Amino acid sequence: MTKQTPLNAAHRALNARMVDFAGWDMPVQYTSLIEEHLAVRRDCGMFDVSHMLAVDISGEQACDYLRVLLANDVARLKAPGKALYSCMLNDKGGVIDDLIVYFVEAQRYRVVVNAGTRDKDLAWMESQGSDFAVTITPRPELAIIAVQGPGARDKAHALLPAELAAAAEALPRFACAEAGDWFVGRTGYTGEDGYEVMLPGAQAAAFWQALLDAGVTPAGLGARDTLRLEAGMNLYGNDMDETITPLAAGLDWTVSLKDESRRFTGRAALEAIIDAGGPDEILVGLVLKDRGVLRAHMPVEAGGEVVGETTSGTFSPTLNRAIAFARIRRGSEGGLSVSVRGKSLPVKQVTPPFVKNGAATFLLR
Repeated sequence: MTKQTPLNAAHRALNARMVDFAGWDMPVQYTSLIEEHLAVRRDCGMFDVSHMLAVDISGEQACDYLRVLLANDVARLKAPGKALYSCMLNDKGGVIDDLIVYFVEAQRYRVVVNAGTRDKDLAWMESQGSDFAVTITPRPELAIIAVQGPGARDKAHALLPAELAAAAEALPRFACAEAGDWFVGRTGYTGEDGYEVMLPGAQAAAFWQALLDAGVTPAGLGARDTLRLEAGMNLYGNDMDETITPLAAGLDWTVSLKDESRRFTGRAALEAIIDAGGPDEILVGLVLKDRGVLRAHMPVEAGGEVVGETTSGTFSPTLNRAIAFARIRRGSEGGLSVSVRGKSLPVKQVTPPFVKNGAATFLLR
């Protein structure tokens, strides 16, 4: 039986099309994927992401523990209220999960892990924490609602608890604030400004309805995927997994090697790859020059030879053309094409993101 978030009835009341996503009954769209996508790009949309799991890490060695657990360095968070994106790696440097870690207060952090990996993430986190004075506390009672878009912050402020709203207004990007059981991070998965609001599940339906009454567009998993790909954001299970390192997933910027004394899990494997000249494969962005649709697992060719495959692909509503991530053999960049139903279609290789501030980041020539 699929699991349900506290907003399941609200989605069904809006006649959302529901699907099984990582064992959860989730809305893929309410009206039109394109309408929902463009609402986020132009004004404001909201997503139920309560299938993801907040986990609190506390204790006198919380920072030391996270510096070993994560490839990015939480010591870079110099003051409470800051946030950091990182990968959690296995001993071979493969990505167990990608996550955001928030520095909430002294000796307390919060990480948010993906729905499809939450059980294995918790098991791994607990196994890695056995030598540290830390407490790992899953928070399944919390719902998470992402409010995203150019108008998101203005619409959300009036509906947050007063103390939290005041703190949220002053938040810079990638920062967080907390008031009681409510928590807000100025983070997201769309490339737009906005908040990810964590709140007691029992209060989620009322907050969702208030956002709806304020004119915020409900958006489903379909729009979330097109938005994140336009924004150049990886999807776990598609663009990286336990067999793929951050170096081969375009996430080398999330790996901090500056402190040579910090021996995080997977570091030795990554350093060996770097010392050998880099990964055999790299992740690139592709834009289809002609009409067509790009999906995952399509062969990518260079000079008539298959050099890789797409990992994520979609039609971009903002650009009105197909875009994709692809993992290709390093050194084969340039003159690429994708095999679509047996036909080789030329693509332009670009550096993600594909879209920023609602417009293309490249010229298609």
